[in-house]
Amino acid sequence: MQLDLASPRATPAPIRSNNKFKPSVFFHYLSLIVLSVIAIAPIFIMFLTSLKSQVLILSRKPVWFFMPTLSNYEYIIESQNFGRIVWNSVAVGLGTTILTLVAGGMAAYALARMKFPGRGIMAQTTLLIRMVPPAVLAVPIFGLWLGWGIEDGRIGLVVFYAALNLPFAVWLLIGFIQQIPVELEGAAIVDGAGPFQTFFLIIFPLMRSGFAVASIFVFRIAWNEFILALILTNRLTRTLPVAITLFLTEQGVEWGRAMAMGSAIVIPPLLITFLAARQIIAGMTAGAVKG
Repeated sequence: MQLDLASPRATPAPIRSNNKFKPSVFFHYLSLIVLSVIAIAPIFIMFLTSLKSQVLILSRKPVWFFMPTLSNYEYIIESQNFGRIVWNSVAVGLGTTILTLVAGGMAAYALARMKFPGRGIMAQTTLLIRMVPPAVLAVPIFGLWLGWGIEDGRIGLVVFYAALNLPFAVWLLIGFIQQIPVELEGAAIVDGAGPFQTFFLIIFPLMRSGFAVASIFVFRIAWNEFILALILTNRLTRTLPVAITLFLTEQGVEWGRAMAMGSAIVIPPLLITFLAARQIIAGMTAGAVKG
């Protein structure tokens, strides 16, 4: 059989180029770039300021090229009990995260699986409680703190931070629990497991991604909170956000040292977020399927 080269069927189809300019794609990426610059610019300026001397910071004209100095970081590490302050922030953040996840996980399990009067209203209004700003609750919380007689401000912060973050954790974890097959719990009950054994041995291990997402958000909130930490702590129990107020003196603001302390506050949450970005996206997507 001889191929007829003159036949229109043998003519190759023209190659269509997909490299057309699409305004929607262009403006999409442009908006992402603009938002990234807006988010990164304050952090970059803060870090840049922490490497300047007080003379350069107070200069009338902005100085972008200079010889960086670590004197501000040396001062906060050597003169401000920096190790104790960091330990206070870490202890409060980890304590809040653990308490919130345990209590929030059990509360979410009860709302997702058990039937009791008022369950629907409680589940729907859980997140509304989190919308109350901590500044509004500062005075009542301080009154409770004095009434309970808690001497260590770190314990008070852990309790109150857990209470404030509990609605968000419950709302987030309900979606993950609803994705777990009920048959697994039924099999555990048939084998003689009680409610707590079912939760900690069956449900808890299957909610790793949900707990990972919730722990990151809860830890960041506890790490960065200022109002309650300022009220409930003293010079031995103050956290990193409160320590910045030490540089607001009668002679003025020590901007370089304040920015160095601010960099110490910002860097750990940023590193955790970047390292766990994929886990956060996967967890939020998984929890939103049935949430």
